[in-house]
Amino acid sequence: MLIFLLFILGTANFAMQKAVLESRHPMLDALPGFYKRGGGRFSLAFEFVVLVVAMILTAQGWSGAAVAYGIYSALNLATAWLILSGRI
Repeated sequence: MLIFLLFILGTANFAMQKAVLESRHPMLDALPGFYKRGGGRFSLAFEFVVLVVAMILTAQGWSGAAVAYGIYSALNLATAWLILSGRI
């Protein structure tokens, strides 16, 4: 059940990351070039690695990894909302 929840959170994180990258927010200009190059492929690959590691650790019985990924996802959601709503 936790693995499925992580998968859903991971899908949401990918969607939020892509939306922020496509927003062309001025704050993104401060990011290094390799991070933005190729439409943000590096950042999406990093997001994938974080998700896979969280899923592997959770599958091995480390439920704290699921909690940590949940907190990470909540922070991503809050940040994406602030950026996309124009509050930052």
